[in-house]
Amino acid sequence: MCIRDRLNAIMGNASDIDPEVIKREYADLLCDGEQIEQAFSIIRDKWVFTDRRLIIQNTQGVTGRKREYHSIPYRSIEHFSVETSGTFDLDCEMKIWVRGLEEPLEQNFGKGIDIKQLQKMLARHLL
Repeated sequence: MCIRDRLNAIMGNASDIDPEVIKREYADLLCDGEQIEQAFSIIRDKWVFTDRRLIIQNTQGVTGRKREYHSIPYRSIEHFSVETSGTFDLDCEMKIWVRGLEEPLEQNFGKGIDIKQLQKMLARHLL
């Protein structure tokens, strides 16, 4: 883990993961032909964007062997927002409103994450 990723973890911000690396871990969760486009790690948790859905992994317990996976098809996302980083605020933020939930899903992303590229990918699947 590089210094940037360690700092992001301390701050609770997501760091990017190479989709090829995460592909092996998620092979049993993906549908036939489903491809991972972008993936992010938040300490032990993950946000994985595929070409069909968002998978949020919540790792639980001391050993981290217990995991909960939320699968959110893009058709269930009503809208989203992104907030870019500023001069003194180095992290960026994404909020996703899912049909049936009152509050949005929120995630902060660390320095070095191209939030505009992430929102472009998400928009491509929603529009």
